[in-house]
Amino acid sequence: MIESLSADCVNEVLMKRLLQFCFAAVVLLFALANFARAQTQTAGLTSAQMNAKAKAQNVPEIPFDSAPNFLKLPPNLYLGEGIGVASNSKGHVFVYTRSQQTRLFEFDQKGNFVREIGDGLYGFLFAHAVRVDPQDNIWAVDEGTNMVIKFSPEGRVAMLLGRRQEAAEGLLATPAQNVPVPPAQPYLFNRPTDVGWDAAGNIFVTDGYGNSRVVKYDKNGRFITSAGTKGSASGQLNLPHSMATDAKGNVYVADRTNRRIQVFDNDLTFKAIYDQVGAPWALCITPGPHQYLYSSNSNPDNNNAEIAAVTGEIYKMELDGTIVGKFGNAGKQLGAFSTVHEIDCRNENELLVSEITSWRVQKLSLHPAGNGAGKSAGAR
Repeated sequence: MIESLSADCVNEVLMKRLLQFCFAAVVLLFALANFARAQTQTAGLTSAQMNAKAKAQNVPEIPFDSAPNFLKLPPNLYLGEGIGVASNSKGHVFVYTRSQQTRLFEFDQKGNFVREIGDGLYGFLFAHAVRVDPQDNIWAVDEGTNMVIKFSPEGRVAMLLGRRQEAAEGLLATPAQNVPVPPAQPYLFNRPTDVGWDAAGNIFVTDGYGNSRVVKYDKNGRFITSAGTKGSASGQLNLPHSMATDAKGNVYVADRTNRRIQVFDNDLTFKAIYDQVGAPWALCITPGPHQYLYSSNSNPDNNNAEIAAVTGEIYKMELDGTIVGKFGNAGKQLGAFSTVHEIDCRNENELLVSEITSWRVQKLSLHPAGNGAGKSAGAR
């Protein structure tokens, strides 16, 4: 009897060990398969391409279409660099463009030209972003004048943040790289890049090429706080190039040169880093009860074909950083992207993207399947 029980125990132990061995073998084979797949995806890439390529792998493709000839400009009026694009509650589209001069245009929901806003405005010099707040006010962020300008829905200047430096002796030269940046000040910017708001109307500005920070003001433009200094540690920034806020007031900053998205709470306390989707040039968060984050790993605007070959896509993400899918690639034809600089995502599956090097805005229709991702992109 005892010998029989002992044999059963031994057999049970052996069986458990066999199962553990089999499980470990399966895990090892899975890891080896993933490693081999990763090696295949990076085979033949240069070191510069390896650095530029997004870390995320095996991301589902979201099918999409691009509407041809969406914007209809009057004769002899053309877009320059497609720097900023936004829409209001009526579906009207606002395009902030760098041409011979910086200009702000409005189109209706069908792409027909409506008007120009701010023609000859003192705060316009070198466009960087345009956004529309929940009250349909239009906000232009001008990198050249260091100003954020709020227009009423009727197109009248309603608020100014920052200040343009006088140019009595000409425009100021860009400081040399080894010259330290002057300390950031509450009400002055150094090449700002984007603007956003929370539910209370507080204003957030990414400031930007010079100051490497994000600043919070109240709805009347009074300084509250700021976060960020130049660097690569958590909470530090190196060219905060775009931003978006969610329904809870969290602030998502495109930390472009550090190739990551940083998340701050409403008081600008650091929360999280998402570093799987390449260098974020443009961010946008959808409205609605289930919000999504879009981030563009844009190809460089210097037409570097080597880097463009591994960049250019846009990622769709949950707010916690989980990647849902991606779409697009670098290129100059309809349905490809030539340096996306701003995204409008008022409708989750109907996006507007402004592009630098093709001087255009595209209207995209996404066709997600099931969980928001498809098997292949529908336009190239």
